[in-house]
Amino acid sequence: MHCPKAVSALTLGLLISTSALAQQNTAAPGSPSATAAIDGRQLPPPDPKFGGVIKDGALQSKPWWPPRVAPPKDAPNVLLIITDDAGFGVPSTFGGVIPTPTMDRIANDGLRYNRVFSTALCSPTRAALITGRNHHSAGFGVISEQSTGFPGYNSIIGKDKATIGRILLDNGYGTSWFGKDHNTPVYTASQVGPFDQWPIGMGFEYFYGFVGGDANQWEPNLFRNTTQIYPFQGKPPGTWNLVTAMADDAIDWMTRMHQTDPSKPLFIKYAPGATHAPHHPTKDWVDKISAMHLFDDGYEKVRERILENQKRLGVVPKDTKLAPWPKEMLKPWDQLSADEKKLFIRQVEVFAAYAAYSDHEIGRVIQQFQDLGRLDNTLVIYINGDNGTSAEGGPLGTPNEVAFFNGLNELPVDVQMKFYDVWGTEQTYNHMSAGWSWAFDTPFDWFKQNASRLGGINQNMVVSWPARIKDKGALREQFVHVIDVVPTILEAASIRPPEMVDGIKQAPIEGTSFAYTFDKANAKIASRHKTQYFEMMGQWALYDDGWMLSTKVNRAPWEAFGPANPDPLNNQVFQLYNLNKDFSQTDDIAAQNPQKVKEMRQKFVAEAKKYQVFPLDASVAARIVAPRPNITAGRKEFVYTRPMTGLPQGDSPLLLNASYTITADIDVPQGGAEGMILTSGGRFAGYGFYLLQGKPVFLWNMVDLERIKWEGPDALSPGRHTVEFDFKYEGIGAGTLQYNNFSGLAQPGTGTLKVDGKEVATKRMQKTLPMILQWDESFDVGSDTLTGVNDADYKPPFPLTAKLNKLTIEVDRPQLTPADIKKLQAAMQEKASAD
Repeated sequence: MHCPKAVSALTLGLLISTSALAQQNTAAPGSPSATAAIDGRQLPPPDPKFGGVIKDGALQSKPWWPPRVAPPKDAPNVLLIITDDAGFGVPSTFGGVIPTPTMDRIANDGLRYNRVFSTALCSPTRAALITGRNHHSAGFGVISEQSTGFPGYNSIIGKDKATIGRILLDNGYGTSWFGKDHNTPVYTASQVGPFDQWPIGMGFEYFYGFVGGDANQWEPNLFRNTTQIYPFQGKPPGTWNLVTAMADDAIDWMTRMHQTDPSKPLFIKYAPGATHAPHHPTKDWVDKISAMHLFDDGYEKVRERILENQKRLGVVPKDTKLAPWPKEMLKPWDQLSADEKKLFIRQVEVFAAYAAYSDHEIGRVIQQFQDLGRLDNTLVIYINGDNGTSAEGGPLGTPNEVAFFNGLNELPVDVQMKFYDVWGTEQTYNHMSAGWSWAFDTPFDWFKQNASRLGGINQNMVVSWPARIKDKGALREQFVHVIDVVPTILEAASIRPPEMVDGIKQAPIEGTSFAYTFDKANAKIASRHKTQYFEMMGQWALYDDGWMLSTKVNRAPWEAFGPANPDPLNNQVFQLYNLNKDFSQTDDIAAQNPQKVKEMRQKFVAEAKKYQVFPLDASVAARIVAPRPNITAGRKEFVYTRPMTGLPQGDSPLLLNASYTITADIDVPQGGAEGMILTSGGRFAGYGFYLLQGKPVFLWNMVDLERIKWEGPDALSPGRHTVEFDFKYEGIGAGTLQYNNFSGLAQPGTGTLKVDGKEVATKRMQKTLPMILQWDESFDVGSDTLTGVNDADYKPPFPLTAKLNKLTIEVDRPQLTPADIKKLQAAMQEKASAD
């Protein structure tokens, strides 16, 4: 992974500089104002030896204060920005049609980079970004919601891989994290903790954001440090948005830090939810973009226009080619109906507004550095996208991304048109047609999730540091991977990678600093990062000094529910590219170079063994419901005796693909009662058990497309009652996934509502949700936080006005019989033979 000579030279330079700085005090040693840099080998640093004099009396003694830790002299502030689900062709800075003036500003003040690589997926890229290690090394082979019990996939960043936040914190920086945290295991996201894998447990002193893959930007599952907050409550719909709120909070934090101690350098990780679905910009931004008519002539024309812009700007070579439009997968624009065109334009205008809005708010944060007089010595690293543009909306897009994760990935256009006027508002959890995603990855092809194609992994980046970078507006073409960011920041700050943190020996940083590219003299020298593997859900590639071995894409990202490739290491079609001559990965030369293909396959295996990539697993949706060590694991009964809200999906009882009984013992006061007894999920998928005008109701929200409701005929009389909902599931359960088979999921079942032991409503569900509820909503007892499961019945918080004595949930998960297992094994073997 490294260039050994370059790394050893860097290490030697840091040894020399930090060793000397450790002896430099900014005031008289022992004085209250004394500060000193540390050598950084051990974090936290050992307490210094007392340097004063102690006699029997204070008047005869000399006090001595240990110096406060401060970074090396002239260490820069660092603003590390990473946007979400944005491909190479999104920002105007790299030829896109969406205006991103903030990114343009940083590029003009610094450098553009056109060969910056991600891992093809959110959590993995972010784990690599903050640790300087490959995503499997850091436990994030996939997103945290898909974690499995293998070291490279368990979503646990090991204690031997201290984050950049922790390293800078212990070296005297103020550290913070705003926006998306997708690196906390889903089973540690509740108030039970532990919090060592939350931002504040990984060296970020302040956190303001959401935990998980995405969030409703109008009503997010929002935290300050580890406390859930609701700043949007009471605000009219459409007036509060997280994109602005997090910029406000970042500006407030950095200003408070500066005014309190102007000498303390700041590190901010700034990770907006944009442009991950749901696409939630404010109306004024949608209006601005719509008025520009950027997309009226369709995605193919937009793609061609982006490539022309890229060539004109010089961010891609003049001979760069586009792969043919994938017409067998994505319908050409001239074949769309009038309604399809109208819908798709609406979808993309909202996406573009989201991107432009986010860039604008990032600009406010950067401007605050300037207003505080700190921008000159601030290293700004602005990475466009943690992977390529997402195609998880499918060919048609969707008003509700939760539907995609439950297997509904091609909602008919006539159904979607019902949401046209509210697209992007709090009424949708929206995503766009994959045709736009293909265009926004120009000049590359394919999407997020596709680790073997540049459309999934080739991002772009701008970097400025006015005090250091003088080659303003220039382009850098060296290979850079997100694991290279940590060593770059450390070199910029003259801080060594620690050898020990909390007594734990640290694993080597696997990235290579790209600080050498800051100097104009090094503009054209060869990249020091020579070799890099890529792997995501069974698709993989190897980059080796300009060569790229890729597995041919064998599924579109929205095709997540079929049986997985049983042998993803070998059961592949291999493609070979020379990226030094073929910028956009369009000319497959594998047939002419069989020896090179063989050599690179062997090299991939060596890299995979080194970085915990094995065992390869090509499953996608199946891993969402894989068993994990959460606090509900192995439990069949859950009891609650008082209201409680905010329990995340990963730590709450899962009722999908199982039978269950929910029993509430309540006291109804004189005059009757109403309100929420129990709910999980929200407007876009979930269930609720509540009293409506005194009548008991159980409701399943089927991804906002249908609501199945059981309702008692009479309001409950004053006094004590037992209300119960019993559901008998007819499938054999999630155990079938162990055999590469989805047949146990989403099967029918019959629900029965009872009052005081008497049946009052019975209904059969022909299909149940297979995978997930709305993940950014919580499990609530006694009221409903964020959105409700049925707006027609109530508005949150809808507190329960009856007294809750006891709520009991009993879950009966199907167990596979020996006959079931035999049948599933036979089917799996038959499928493997056919492949």
